[in-house]
Amino acid sequence: MAEIRILNPDGLAKPLGQYSHLTRVKASEYVFIAGQLAVDKDGKVVGADDFDAQCVQSFANIEVALKSVGAGWGNVVQFVTYLVHSQDIPKFMRYRLREFPKMFPNGAYPPNTLLMVDRLVQEPFLIEVQATAAV
Repeated sequence: MAEIRILNPDGLAKPLGQYSHLTRVKASEYVFIAGQLAVDKDGKVVGADDFDAQCVQSFANIEVALKSVGAGWGNVVQFVTYLVHSQDIPKFMRYRLREFPKMFPNGAYPPNTLLMVDRLVQEPFLIEVQATAAV
């Protein structure tokens, strides 16, 4: 069983959103989940013009990947998030404010790096989320 401690050191400013500055991990195994897009299990795009629907599907895909190795949200030690439009940052923050307390009920949110990119693998995609977990 992994020992995961999510921390915000005193010498750093309070995080700007639902994330922490670092995760300290002692684990026997790490799980690296490729960036997840808004596609269902049949490979169909979900929410082509709907950022919130794409967030829901991307995180649902991560949850499926976690469960496939006997893990859950509490095993996540880091996210990397890619957005195509900077105008979607407030929508992303609202999604996290709404959903992260359900996913991480202890309020310890994993570190997240948020990057803006020109585009993702196909035009309809607005968000991609990569995760690392420890088990």
